[in-house]
Amino acid sequence: MENLKAIVIGAGMGGLTTGLALRQAGFSVEIYDRVSELRPAGAAISLWSNGVKVLNRLGLGKAIASIGGPMERMAYYSHTGELLTDFSLSPLIEQVGQRPYPVSRTDLQTMLLQAFGPDQVQLNAKCVAVEQDSTSATAIFENGHRATGDLVIGADGTHSAIRQYVVGHPVERRYVGYVNWNGLVPVSDDLAPKTSWTLYVGEGKRASLMPIADDRFYFFLDVPLPKGMASTPETCREELSSHFKGWADPVQTLIQRLDPNTTNRVEIHDIEPLQTLVKGRVALLGDAAHGTAPDLGQGGCQAMEDAWVLANYLTTTNLSVTDALLRYQAARKERVADIILRARKRADMTHGKDMEKTQHWYQELKQEDGTGIMAAIAKTILAGPLN
Repeated sequence: MENLKAIVIGAGMGGLTTGLALRQAGFSVEIYDRVSELRPAGAAISLWSNGVKVLNRLGLGKAIASIGGPMERMAYYSHTGELLTDFSLSPLIEQVGQRPYPVSRTDLQTMLLQAFGPDQVQLNAKCVAVEQDSTSATAIFENGHRATGDLVIGADGTHSAIRQYVVGHPVERRYVGYVNWNGLVPVSDDLAPKTSWTLYVGEGKRASLMPIADDRFYFFLDVPLPKGMASTPETCREELSSHFKGWADPVQTLIQRLDPNTTNRVEIHDIEPLQTLVKGRVALLGDAAHGTAPDLGQGGCQAMEDAWVLANYLTTTNLSVTDALLRYQAARKERVADIILRARKRADMTHGKDMEKTQHWYQELKQEDGTGIMAAIAKTILAGPLN
């Protein structure tokens, strides 16, 4: 189809990537976001090779390489500092044909925004309803504005306002069972090697350091906790010191070195896999369609895959917009459901839901030479649409 107009709700990774993909296909695109200023949620993201390939296809290969971190190796340590496994990621990169890029969310969103055009995104635009007829779809905003196009794309995140319209009922977010603290610190040898993704695991908890651009580490610390516990930046360091008491020196150093005022504290949620991703001329994309725990590092990558597949069907199908969206749904529904459920299973094992299984995993890591870990990552990557 040609000369379509798309209304995209949400200017995050998924919305901006969709805007770029559709505009490169020759379509007119309007992007709206409810916020007054675009601020990425979270400090950084592990952008695996399937997501990078979408960006490469959109002409952003050099740009993402320039802001991606130099992650060459992966290492696991016990919480007391015993080395469990350490291996090069080169075999994985060679198998899938593209290196991954851990990247600051701010850097990534800035790159996407500059590519699309900051002045082309309309802020302070809260979408409150969607309606459609046989020839068009319209997003309705709190301020009374109406944006009409050939289709509306709900890329408005985990708290999506459009999701209920598409699926026909409210979708409850499900607490996965752990809290994640994350942020950025300068690279330092007393934390981890600057080209290695280094993880400490034990007691159903996890501490991670991942290199990103400009000599920084993206860190995260996971602790299984009840939902809704009180916490403030003032108590952040004290809480983490308590949760990670007795852990290895680099973890203690990290806790003392992080900035509590810029450290994010997130209660991790996902949603049950959706059976419906589209309704007529309205489609869900990204976290609105498949909010997932971050334990496979695939949240952003799946949004980018969504964008590419959606644009591909709209450009290669000439029956109708609704037909193209149904093909998008058929191509994505099982893929994203699999990611949600495998990330949930991984989260349960990593965070001690069944501590016997978690302890068994710790023992397996001692025998791991990287082959099994990289095979699992490669399987996820190679199931994407550009492989």
